[in-house]
Amino acid sequence: MGNVALILRVMPESPDIDLNNLTEQIKKKVPGLQDVREEPIGFGLKALKIAVVVGDGAGESDTVEADINAIKGVERAEIIELTLT
Repeated sequence: MGNVALILRVMPESPDIDLNNLTEQIKKKVPGLQDVREEPIGFGLKALKIAVVVGDGAGESDTVEADINAIKGVERAEIIELTLT
C-alpha cells in the first residue's frame, strides 16, 4: 500500500475566524499534516491551504476531508489536488 499527498483548501466561516487557532485544531485532528499556508481569497477573507499525506486505502482521503469539515469555524474543506507519492 502506498501513500497519497492531498492538498485541501479550508474555508473559514467568516473573516473573523482566528486562522492560527483553526490551524491548531486541524493539527490535533489530522495526522499526517505536512504544511499549512494562508491563501488570500478576497474582501479580507483568507483560506488555509493544507498538505496531508495519508495511505491510499479506500476512504482515507474522504475521512480527512470529513474530519476537517467537522471542526468548528470551518465552512468547507475540499480536496483540490491529489497525488500518489
